[in-house]
Amino acid sequence: MESGTRRVIAHLDMDAFYVSAELRRRPELRGRPVIVAGTGPRAVVTTASYEARRFGVGSAIPASQARRLCPQGVFLPPDFPYYRAASAEVMRIIRENVETVEVIGLDEVYLDLTGLPAPKAGMRRIVGQIKAVTGLSASVGIGPNKLVAKVASDAEKPQGFVVLSREQACARFAESPCRLIPGIGGKTAERLQALGVRTIAELSRAPVEELRSAFSARTAMHLQSLARFEHGGAVPEERKVVSESRERTFDYDIEDAEELEAVLARLVDELCVALERQGRSGRTIGIKVRLDDFSTHTRARTLAVPVSGAVDVGRVSRELLRAFGAGRPSQPVRLLGVRVAGLASQEAEPAQLSLAV
Repeated sequence: MESGTRRVIAHLDMDAFYVSAELRRRPELRGRPVIVAGTGPRAVVTTASYEARRFGVGSAIPASQARRLCPQGVFLPPDFPYYRAASAEVMRIIRENVETVEVIGLDEVYLDLTGLPAPKAGMRRIVGQIKAVTGLSASVGIGPNKLVAKVASDAEKPQGFVVLSREQACARFAESPCRLIPGIGGKTAERLQALGVRTIAELSRAPVEELRSAFSARTAMHLQSLARFEHGGAVPEERKVVSESRERTFDYDIEDAEELEAVLARLVDELCVALERQGRSGRTIGIKVRLDDFSTHTRARTLAVPVSGAVDVGRVSRELLRAFGAGRPSQPVRLLGVRVAGLASQEAEPAQLSLAV
């Protein structure tokens, strides 16, 4: 960035993305309380329409609680392959218009608009193009840094478009609770409240010595910086995805080794289909096992050559799972996952050797 150039950052967040994607193929459900959630006893809400949110239904709450809060809601199981395809449509439009983009998830991106002519008009054009091509709506926040842009994009959802300077953000959100700021979680907010600090303005004015009584000096300074909407982080050049994984939390804990291996095989198939579609392979195969006591264990093996096929990935991951279970008391498994890391394009790799026996 040239000296003297004012940074302009946008945060684009799709509105109730998973629900909105579902409504594209189920338009008859528009205006109704729609909730995307799993069906098992441990399922949680992935997202909810704004109609459902009026009943207190929000992301990450148990699906059983959502059913109690909103018995008239329409519950749909998540379809992540469909959501990834919808996200790819959105990201393609964004990348066609802006060079420097940081993808945070399927439905959320930061864009560096610094130096672009008419950045606000450009963002309105992008949002309009997304709506016209995909039928999906988005909210946008624009500011001098990522923090201002992020908070601004959440301020007037859905279909919000909020542009704020740092000073305007301080004034607009002065009486908002500290938890409004990304990076200030529940436990930190509780500790602040114990000091009598409830709002963002109170945090920005709090004596540093008082904050140091509950936090380290470094954390105290960081919290006050956040409360003043100061943030120096740039939008990085898009990072290469270096790993791909699939995992599953079971409705009921599984102890039987053969059943676990059958689940692992299905996860490997899903993962390898994605890798082969992307034309990528990796040398490190790993598994993730979460037991019924919530302890999480990982095991990995790095190979001499990169692989992407289900035969090779399945064999190594199965050996890792068997080695994990060997010599230890049998214990029910709550979650199982498989991962391939160190990914690269197959075109950039020498011809692969099969590891199959």
